Amino acid sequence: MNNIIWKIKSFEEITTSELYEIIKARVDVFVVEQDCPYPDLDDYDQKALHLWAEQDQKVLAYCRIFNQGIKYPETSIGRVLTTEKGRGKNFGKQLIQYAVETIENRFRTSEIRISAQDYLLRFYSGFGFEDTGKKYLEDNIPHTEMFRK
Repeated sequence: MNNIIWKIKSFEEITTSELYEIIKARVDVFVVEQDCPYPDLDDYDQKALHLWAEQDQKVLAYCRIFNQGIKYPETSIGRVLTTEKGRGKNFGKQLIQYAVETIENRFRTSEIRISAQDYLLRFYSGFGFEDTGKKYLEDNIPHTEMFRK
């Protein structure tokens, strides 16, 4: 794997081609793979920082990052994914590491709240996220709210 490029952009900075690839990746993973019809275009993209790894203009890993007071009182990370092409190469770990560093550097806080799919609880706990005990079904997938101090 060479020519991996990491990008972080506001909504206004994203090109139409990049936006297309980001939405394609989100639909491929969340709607098609996880068989989950849900409104991906939720009017929050405009308020997010978008962080992703790409190779040959294709998204390998992606998430969006929110400042305090947008999704939660604290900062948050969401729409976390690794595409089929990007799996098994530790992009997920790099992605969360970069997202946490971005929040600490740009928003000057280490308090982050996320909504994690339950099968990823151990993954996120490796980054200091703790289970808040708040569990719920989101689009028929078990989720747990997690918090990092």
